[in-house]
Amino acid sequence: MSDLILTTFDWVPDMPRGFVRDIRVRWALEEAGLPYTVKGVPFKERNAQHFAHQPFGQVPWLMDGDISIFESGAILLHIGELSSKLLPTDPRGRSEVLEWLFAALNSVEMASLPWSIFKFSDASFETPELVRLQAFLSARLQHMESVLTDREWLAGAFSIADILMADVLRLIERLGGLTEYPACRAYVVRAIARPAFQKAHADQMAHFAKAD
Repeated sequence: MSDLILTTFDWVPDMPRGFVRDIRVRWALEEAGLPYTVKGVPFKERNAQHFAHQPFGQVPWLMDGDISIFESGAILLHIGELSSKLLPTDPRGRSEVLEWLFAALNSVEMASLPWSIFKFSDASFETPELVRLQAFLSARLQHMESVLTDREWLAGAFSIADILMADVLRLIERLGGLTEYPACRAYVVRAIARPAFQKAHADQMAHFAKAD
């Protein structure tokens, strides 16, 4: 296996620290026990090389030899294929993890992201737009609450699906959106108590703090 190189920003403002999506990759690599190095790219000036690796000018991306992978879901899938700790090799187990991996992105994060942006804008008053976004997110969280009431993890053992879903849900929790969903909150607590997350979080915070 080639050396794995994770690229993220060299600095971000205080508010998103701990939630920049390279944490999903760090977490997965720590869970899998795969060695990796971290490189930084400028936050304010994104050059052609940056866009060559990440067409939207975002982070992270992962280099595995001459393979460059962007989008956190795709990177997690790649890491899962490098380690059976995070992605089962049997067809049924693999399919269960993959369906929840994509559910985290397409069903839950898709509903939570516009709501999160609105909340980050410090909107302290109720508007028709916020009411609609809240209703959309609440419908998805109600389904997740039902699922997580009877499960420790989404697809049996802890997997890349849990890394992605827990990271999506913990941002909602940060913004006060899980108050009415105790099973979702307990799931997030379980996930972030894992040593691999704790190390990934501490490493990300230290990485951005170096540039202050």
